[in-house]
Amino acid sequence: MSEMRLRFAPSPTGPIHVGNAHTMLFNWLMARSQGATFVLRFEDTDRERSRPEWEEVILSEMKWLGLDWDEGPDIGGPYAPYRQMGRLDLYREYFERLKAAGAVYPCYCTPEELAAERAEADRRKVPYKYSRRCLRLTDEERRRLEAEGRRPAWRLKVPDGEVVAYEDLIRGRIEFPTDSIGDPILVRSSGIPVYNFTVVVDDITMRITDVVRGEGHISNTPVQVLIYRALGVEPPRFAHVSHLLNAERGKISKRKGEMSVTEFRERGILAPALFNYLALLGWTPEGEGREILSREEIIREFDIRKVSKAAAVFDETKLEWMNGVYIRRMSPEELAEHALPFVTGAGLASEEDLRRRWPWFVHLISQLQERINTLAEVPGYVDFFFRDEIEYDDKAVRKFLSPPPADFFRQVAGALETVEWTVPAIEAAVRGLQAASGLEVKAALQPIRAAVTGRTVSPPLFDTIYLLGRERALARLRRWLA
Repeated sequence: MSEMRLRFAPSPTGPIHVGNAHTMLFNWLMARSQGATFVLRFEDTDRERSRPEWEEVILSEMKWLGLDWDEGPDIGGPYAPYRQMGRLDLYREYFERLKAAGAVYPCYCTPEELAAERAEADRRKVPYKYSRRCLRLTDEERRRLEAEGRRPAWRLKVPDGEVVAYEDLIRGRIEFPTDSIGDPILVRSSGIPVYNFTVVVDDITMRITDVVRGEGHISNTPVQVLIYRALGVEPPRFAHVSHLLNAERGKISKRKGEMSVTEFRERGILAPALFNYLALLGWTPEGEGREILSREEIIREFDIRKVSKAAAVFDETKLEWMNGVYIRRMSPEELAEHALPFVTGAGLASEEDLRRRWPWFVHLISQLQERINTLAEVPGYVDFFFRDEIEYDDKAVRKFLSPPPADFFRQVAGALETVEWTVPAIEAAVRGLQAASGLEVKAALQPIRAAVTGRTVSPPLFDTIYLLGRERALARLRRWLA
């Protein structure tokens, strides 16, 4: 067998949604687990919707997920260019081969004529299949239509009465009777080739041996196999990965903008967590209950033939739980680095300010490590550390500050004026006053929490007081003594 080569070929018409990312990951895992070459190329023949900025987004998100490639539009390679619009001469060359083989014919039908055919099929309640009326045109009829200004599209001439079959690495043998396949257009009247033709030419000329893609392409495969046959080339192996379903068990849609990788990144999902979670949708490693796996373990154990045919549901709650596991495995320094853009993005502080107080910020973020599942939760937990004036939650005021334990607050404020400003010293002073006051722990400490944070829940109280600083903690306590 020749060198194994796989490819991922997105259209730069929008961000990568998790369904694309899932297929992309399985491609990459198969390549890396087999020591194969992984190729990235852009299918940009949709000129209305393809944009260079979407290419940049796709490249950025693949890199963020930790996926690399051996050849591609940004790094080049032996089969460049890696954008379809740069390969039009190559498509013309292969199209001339199809013409020479008698495998295609010109179609002069207008959009209105084709729409009428479809409407008639709908009226008769039968699947639409092109009538082939242009296949039967004489040379004289073709010249007359061209004299009218009609420019032909070109259709593949599908053989009658045959079966197109291939072995899918995931689904086993799949067969299509050719009588169910209408002659598809391969080149539009504009001269721009369509997907089913360009993808075959690209895979032939880039020497792709294995094609891993979404199940939506199963219906394209027989047409592509027929094109390979007409060109006298052996098709690659195919593997069709099932779609991911959303919580309502509907297909996740790129065009609806659902669940893009960018969206999850902005919601504070970590790249290793998303990588891990996507890998387990449709594939299960050996051994019971193994869910948190390193990238190296997944690469080592991945087998495309063990991918399930059943559609997997993308469970955002499960992903957030897994993300929380990854957060708790980080060092405090690493977590602070990841949390920093979320704090600055919320307008709570500048990066310069946080870098200047870095040990303080690491301490602050470490107090959340057991509490959060996403980085986007961080600003909501820490905003009161950065503001002089804070809003007080009605529940906190009603439950713990109506009225506040004034005598106890005065004693605590007095102690905080002089205590050594360390967490152990603050805790010892406050607990000593609580014990002497006769107040229950909750009745003493929860009002302090409410007074200094404005809420009923916060990071550990004594760390919170320490991180607020002496001046700010005293000011908030004294507000309730005024």
